[in-house]
Amino acid sequence: MPRVTLPTAPVPTVQAAALAAVNVRHSFGELTVLHGVSLRVAAGEVVAVTGPSGSGKSTLLHLLGGLDVPQEGEVWWAGERADTQDTQARATRRAGRVGLVFQHHYLLEDLNVLDNVRVPALLSGQDGTERARELLARVGLAGREKALPGVLSGGERQRVAVARALASRPAVVLADEPTGSLDRVNADMVAALLIDLARENQAGVLLVTHDERLAARADRTLHLLDGRMVEGG
Repeated sequence: MPRVTLPTAPVPTVQAAALAAVNVRHSFGELTVLHGVSLRVAAGEVVAVTGPSGSGKSTLLHLLGGLDVPQEGEVWWAGERADTQDTQARATRRAGRVGLVFQHHYLLEDLNVLDNVRVPALLSGQDGTERARELLARVGLAGREKALPGVLSGGERQRVAVARALASRPAVVLADEPTGSLDRVNADMVAALLIDLARENQAGVLLVTHDERLAARADRTLHLLDGRMVEGG
């Protein structure tokens, strides 16, 4: 019987991908942390990145999110180069194209829930109230808009962080251990909300995680080992 080759999903080009990294290399002194990492995430696709501590995951996420610039290689957000050395230009692009979720919510304690979600819009000179209310309702926090972060549970705070990350309708959502500080029930809830809302908005999602349950929700898993990326975990 002749061998049958099943068709595979097309790999998005750099310009068509929601997020792309091309041959990214980065070192700290004489220590090379990333050795030519390349990846692409399509719009609406969820990709998990796993790997042991010290493998370069946090460094990669910082470079993909424009918090730093790779020493070699390219980073693209929705078809636009992101790795400009101009810090202000990079921050402006990030505000409109990238949503960030961290293990710790990093909410602004002096702002109420609604205004925390509005922060990306406010940084872009927009109001954002309607979008913030819509997202808070979707994450189960309708009626809590005026609450300060200090009165919320850990799971509620992380749901606010998810809403904030999606407030600007980003092309890319980057999440660093987004469920790492939560119990199992809240972790499952936050993971489902993050992934479902991002897919609805056709955002590409890259999750850095040690949580096998969270990685299992992704469409693909990449494994980072000693600064090199391989398919599968």
